[in-house]
Amino acid sequence: MNIPADAAAWFLPFVLPICFYVAFTDMREMRIKNHAVMTLALVFVVVGLIALPPWSTGTISGNLGPFAVALPIYVWQLLHIVIVLIVGIVLNAAGTMGAGDAKFLAAASPFVWFADLMLLAAILTASILGAVATHRLAKHSRLRTIAPHWESWDRGKQFPMGLALAGALAMYLILGTVLGS
Repeated sequence: MNIPADAAAWFLPFVLPICFYVAFTDMREMRIKNHAVMTLALVFVVVGLIALPPWSTGTISGNLGPFAVALPIYVWQLLHIVIVLIVGIVLNAAGTMGAGDAKFLAAASPFVWFADLMLLAAILTASILGAVATHRLAKHSRLRTIAPHWESWDRGKQFPMGLALAGALAMYLILGTVLGS
């Protein structure tokens, strides 16, 4: 994994409770709350200054369109928010993704290193499969009586993707603390 283990360890205790909250509220209300998304982004902005200090991590050269630019890692990671948010807005407008899911992905994107995208795709695939199977089994079992009024039980084929997205981010950071560079 390319995420620095130190950075993942710094982010994990702050991100994990937000991930639990996002998964819970998405199952309960079929919505990812804006304050959770803003808090997640704020965690990167604040904790990122400690975990990836822009004044001491050096710069990475890259291209922004036709321009070659050298920026600190912290700034490159922040640029992920803009790019993922634009893609999420387009996917939401096309009706393929919920607005809360798009906002959550944008807020979660700076925590993910670009070189880890293939690994993240595998984690996300496993997370989606596990979340769908678990949610559907719980929906059709006696476990449903624990929370009978959750919106996600009665939405037909709609699924609370916040459960899978939050689980994938949490798992990525957990693996990053153990296997990170």
